[in-house]
Amino acid sequence: MSEKTAQSYPPLPPLKQWLLPVLLAWVIPGGGHFMLKRHYRGAILAGSVLIMFVLGLLMRGYMFEPMSGDLLTTIIYTGGFIADMSAGVLYFMAKWFGYAAPDIAGHTVDYGTKFLVAAGLFNILAMVDAFEIASGRKQ
Repeated sequence: MSEKTAQSYPPLPPLKQWLLPVLLAWVIPGGGHFMLKRHYRGAILAGSVLIMFVLGLLMRGYMFEPMSGDLLTTIIYTGGFIADMSAGVLYFMAKWFGYAAPDIAGHTVDYGTKFLVAAGLFNILAMVDAFEIASGRKQ
């Protein structure tokens, strides 16, 4: 057995220690870091996610909806939906205000779709970072 696999990882900290910062980091990009008194990091994360999401909207990117069908369609559309929804309140506000991408093809729309997905994926990284800080695994 290698040394890496024999190494034991620390147990998961109590739920109350990390749940609120992670949920806040999902709902409001950068919010978990602000709660944890990491103001600069929170501002950078919030600004990055916000700019990417707004650019995706301005490029009229498509927001994924869960769709079933063949395996590849299900994976792409469900994964895209999860990534879009990971942008938190930005996604919900866009949906509540009736955002709908036009039914046209083009490079700009494709890039907009990628920006919307990337904003959500970047926010997932921010949630993981908030978890690691709140649980004491990272300074």
